[in-house]
Amino acid sequence: MGAEMLSAQQAPPPAPTAAPAAPVAIGAIGPKIQFATPVYDFGKVKSGEPVKYTFVFTNTGDELLILTNVQPSCGCTTAGEWSRQVEPGKTGSIPIQFNSANYGGQVLKTVTVTSNDKGQPSIGLQIKGTIWKPIDVQPQFAVMTIPADTQSNVTTKVHIVNNMEEPVTLSAPESNNRSFTAELKTNTLGKDFEVTITALPPFEQPNLQGQITLKTSSTNAPVLSVTAWANIQQAVVVSPPQVMLPAGPLANKQTVSLTIQNNSAKPMKLTEPVIDTKGVEVTLAEPNPGKSFTVALNFPQGFELAQGTKAEFSVKSDNPKFAVIKVPVTQMAKPVAIPVAAQPTPIIPLSPNRSLPAAAAKTPAQQ
Repeated sequence: MGAEMLSAQQAPPPAPTAAPAAPVAIGAIGPKIQFATPVYDFGKVKSGEPVKYTFVFTNTGDELLILTNVQPSCGCTTAGEWSRQVEPGKTGSIPIQFNSANYGGQVLKTVTVTSNDKGQPSIGLQIKGTIWKPIDVQPQFAVMTIPADTQSNVTTKVHIVNNMEEPVTLSAPESNNRSFTAELKTNTLGKDFEVTITALPPFEQPNLQGQITLKTSSTNAPVLSVTAWANIQQAVVVSPPQVMLPAGPLANKQTVSLTIQNNSAKPMKLTEPVIDTKGVEVTLAEPNPGKSFTVALNFPQGFELAQGTKAEFSVKSDNPKFAVIKVPVTQMAKPVAIPVAAQPTPIIPLSPNRSLPAAAAKTPAQQ
C-alpha cells in the first residue's frame, strides 16, 4: 500500500486541458453566381420580331449574392426587372429582349452581369441566332466618300435578294434627293437584283443624304428603302481649327503644332506664315510637298494675351478658294480670386456683475 501511495505521489501532474478551438468554416466560398444557360441560341426569326429570353442563375455560394448591374452591349437589347439579391441556394432571373428590326443574317449580342462574386465579378451572357428577312437589302446604308474637287459622278452598288419561295417584282427606284439617282438591274428574275446609286456633282456641301425607295409585289415587304450618304472631303483641312492656351502668363515655353492637309488633286503652296502678336516664333514645314504641312507656334515663357483679346495665325495659299488660311488663338481667363470676407469683431456682452477694465472705464476727461 505504501508503494502504491509513493507511486501515486511520484506520478506527474496531468497536462492542462487545451481551450476548445474556434470552429473553422469548411469550404466557405462567399457568394457565387452560376447560370443554367449563359448562351441562348434563338435559331431563326423574322426581322422585326422581338426575341425574349430569361436567363436563370443560382447562388451556389454560402453568402448573399448581390447583382449590381446588368448592361446590354447595345440599345437594341434591353434588360427587364432582374433579381438583385439572391440567398445561398436560391435562384434568380434576368429577362432580356432583343429587337431584331433592321438586322439581317447572323447576329450575336452580349449582356454583361456584374455581381459581388469575387471569383467572377463580371460575366458575359450571349444571345445569338439568324435574322431572316423576306427580302434582304445589303447594305442598307450606301456610303460614298468623295475626294475634294471631284466633278464627276460617284457610284456604289446595293444587293437585293429575295429569300421567299415565290418570286417578286420590283418597281423602278425613286430618290427624294436630286443629288442621287438609282438604277435597278435584275440578276435572277424574281430572286436577285442590284441597284446602282449615283451621286451627282457639284459637291458643294460637306455631306449629302438621300433616301432610295423601291416598291415590291410582296405583302411581307411592300417597300424597300436604302439610305444614300455621300461624304465630301474638304479641300483644305486644318487641325486643330483653333488654339486655346492656358491662362497667362505662361509658366514655361509652350509649342503648339498645327497640321494643314491639302485633299485636292492639285498641289498647294503656302507662304508667309505669321501670327499677329509679338514674341511668338512661327515655323512652317512640308512633310509631303504640296499635300501636307505642319506649323509650330512657339510661345515664350511669360506669354499673355491682354484680357478680352485674341491672336490669329495666318498663312497665304495659292488655292483661290483658300487664299488665306486662318487659325484663331485664345487664352483661358485667369481664375478669379475670391477675397476673404473681413471677420467682424466679436462683441462680448457684459454681465451685470462685470465691470470694464480700468483703462476702458475712464472718461475722456480722466484720460
